[in-house]
Amino acid sequence: QVQLVESGGGLVQAGGSLRLSCAASGIGTSINVMCWYRQTPGKQRELVATISSGGGTNYADSVKGRFTISRDNAKNTVYLQMNSLKSENTAVYCCAAEVWSGPVLKNYWGQGTQVTVSL
Repeated sequence: QVQLVESGGGLVQAGGSLRLSCAASGIGTSINVMCWYRQTPGKQRELVATISSGGGTNYADSVKGRFTISRDNAKNTVYLQMNSLKSENTAVYCCAAEVWSGPVLKNYWGQGTQVTVSL
């Protein structure tokens, strides 16, 4: 059974840092792209960052220069280092994995971890 479990969220003051982790299990070595999204009440889910199996990355404009996505393919784990946090970064952060299942790509989601940035 495929599972993605996030950790590392919490309460931090503005200007501080947090490192999120997302460990995937039940997937093996067939993960393609891994992503971080965030969701706040009343807003659409926002793509924060993506990283390919080869390490190529993309970021939302609002986090460029402050957030860094990375992955450890041996551990099937993706990370999000968040620096210089702002109150508007408060959200539930979820990871997602695009996984090869034979010739088909399937998407899997974690439950999310709350990040709260106080002023």
